[in-house]
Amino acid sequence: MTSTLCLRIAALSGFLAVALGAFGAHSLRPILTQHERLGTWDTAVLYHLFHTVVLLVLAMRPTVATGAVVSFLFGLCLFSGSLYLLALTNIRWLGAITPLGGIGFLLGWVLLWWQR
Repeated sequence: MTSTLCLRIAALSGFLAVALGAFGAHSLRPILTQHERLGTWDTAVLYHLFHTVVLLVLAMRPTVATGAVVSFLFGLCLFSGSLYLLALTNIRWLGAITPLGGIGFLLGWVLLWWQR
């Protein structure tokens, strides 16, 4: 993976995190409040934004840690993605997917630690 590709992925992820955060705080507030899932949405956005910053930092390194980047993207999709869907639909079994995303985040951090 090139630094440019990683930077573009981070930029897209950052755009989506800010857009989803704003959309949830304004347009989606009634449905999130109805489902009592505003906190769930906020958690999804928090982890989304935090790991987007990590992707941005990784893009600035001389060599991109591809395994870590892929793991963080996997984590973003499964962790934040399942929480976004859970908050919108209130389909409770989606919460069972969330820990898989957490494992993706953990694996990404381990891969960063292990990389030389």
